[in-house]
Amino acid sequence: MNKVILSAAGVWFGLLCFCASLALSACGTTPDSTGASPAEARAAAQEALARMDGGQSAPAGGGAQAAPAATQSSAQAAVRSGAKPAWVDSVESVYNKGLYVAAVGYAADRALAEKNAFANLAAIFGQSVQADQKVTSAYQEMVKNGAAVNWSDSTVLESTITTSASLDSLVGAEIRDVWFDNKSTYYAAAVMDKAKTVQLYNELIQANQMMIVNLVTMEQAEKNSLEGYSRYQFAAVAADMNIHYGNLLRVIDAVPPEGLKKGDEYRLEAANISRAIPVGVTVKNDRAGRIQGAFARALADLGFRSGRTNSRYRVEAAIDLSETQFPNQQNKFVRYTLSANFVDTAGGEVLAPYTITDREGHVSLTEAENRAITAIERKINAEYAALLSDRLLLRLPEK
Repeated sequence: MNKVILSAAGVWFGLLCFCASLALSACGTTPDSTGASPAEARAAAQEALARMDGGQSAPAGGGAQAAPAATQSSAQAAVRSGAKPAWVDSVESVYNKGLYVAAVGYAADRALAEKNAFANLAAIFGQSVQADQKVTSAYQEMVKNGAAVNWSDSTVLESTITTSASLDSLVGAEIRDVWFDNKSTYYAAAVMDKAKTVQLYNELIQANQMMIVNLVTMEQAEKNSLEGYSRYQFAAVAADMNIHYGNLLRVIDAVPPEGLKKGDEYRLEAANISRAIPVGVTVKNDRAGRIQGAFARALADLGFRSGRTNSRYRVEAAIDLSETQFPNQQNKFVRYTLSANFVDTAGGEVLAPYTITDREGHVSLTEAENRAITAIERKINAEYAALLSDRLLLRLPEK
């Protein structure tokens, strides 16, 4: 059995874990004949996440953009000296353009030269290597909390986990050569084998396609719930990643698998689901229903409709206003606190806690309180819809 190489790519790892997890969910498998337990898989994911950063540096000496640290394979490239290798001035003279994608970087130290080489390699792909930050952050979070690994099959993981440097690098890239000019400069060659790259990205796309099928396959009752909503949102993310991978394949003149759909198709269905889910809103110590109205507007922005207080999903909030004394101040000050929980009453689970606190002042206590209510209303209008959207996106359905 080939040994799995875990690199610094927490996000890629999170993606692969999640892809594998849905394949497992379809058949209900537990740890397989390899003997790897979910705890061991989780530990491996956390180890990969710990290696993920690798540092971001401004390029020097030929770096097109900031780039990640070298992959594990780059450490195996011996530093050569002596006569200048041909690849330093013409990388294609050594790495045939028909078989490889390659780029050179240089700097005053080896590590930065390797980073610049990866950056220059990524620059060949242009915008194709830029994945949406919100998407990649979601995968990072899944790896951190272990949710993706809880759904994973170690056999599938062993066949799909591959090397990568970070979010802006390319799967399968490695440092093949390093040369020092015996003066002040290191040169590094970052190389991708096209055939290997096509195979790796095709595997990622196929795993994602399998994941999407498993995500959107459910009973109607389950579909018209926040779990169904989250599943379609995840399917949209996976579909977007497939488009991203397909773009990368096209850069190296490869044809991606058929049947790729844009994430918007799944987001449209998620929006249809949200319109079928009523969400009740209750606010203790509200004034003229202003805070309840702010929450209702935020829910409407996400497509949810405000429901009765006995709805399965509810926003349960409370406001506390208390006068705060300040010596030598003519103004009256009020400290305010809003605590709000988005609750699934079916299991009593708090899906999205939300708290804000601050103070407002005025010459009269009544006006200071009114200003506090206005400040709470303004904050909800500005940030609650985005916060709730992120929390629901990160809410991976449990096994």
